[in-house]
Amino acid sequence: MKRRAKDTAPETENDGFSEDCLVCDFTGGAVGHRLKFGGGRGQALPKAAGFTKGRTPSVIDATAGFGRDAFLLASLGAEVTLIERSVDVHAMLEDGLDRARCAGGQVADIVARMTLLFGDAKELLPGLSADVVVVDPMHPPRKTKALVKKEMRVLRQFVGADPDAEELVKAALDVAEKRVVLKWPAKADPLPGIKKPSHQLMGKSTRYDVFMTR
Repeated sequence: MKRRAKDTAPETENDGFSEDCLVCDFTGGAVGHRLKFGGGRGQALPKAAGFTKGRTPSVIDATAGFGRDAFLLASLGAEVTLIERSVDVHAMLEDGLDRARCAGGQVADIVARMTLLFGDAKELLPGLSADVVVVDPMHPPRKTKALVKKEMRVLRQFVGADPDAEELVKAALDVAEKRVVLKWPAKADPLPGIKKPSHQLMGKSTRYDVFMTR
């Protein structure tokens, strides 16, 4: 069964990035805009992760990246564990979280619910537990000629591809108490070797494959 969901995150090309550096900003830019105007639990990711009016699951973000998805879910009240295996990206996240704590106010309250771990999620997941595991591996090349946003091009320079995405999803399926959410390009082929999702939420450019585990 497929469900339709709107893409609500704003498309911003200039958000403090250059072609040779990583920047994590939880206090402004696209993150701040999404916090104020994104639509809360009505956004595609929270819906895919099982957030409802009376339910706030615990979450592991197995591929933290810029930390934006983890920040969104933490802003909705969830305790979120972020895992990042790139030394450079992990350092970027640490810096961003530190600056957010120093900023105080609502942003500091949100990042207080975020715990950052360094390492390979496939190795760390067996020692963790959460209701939901979110997996957002580096996406395969697009089938169209549309240019990937600058920030994602920069991120790919630092982390490369994720050839072990299939193994990561399988590890997540073994750990998640309730569901695994795979964030994947809307038109991309399914990951080989992974069972058919229980359902999908479709956006303009992204789909969320949801695998119920209980």
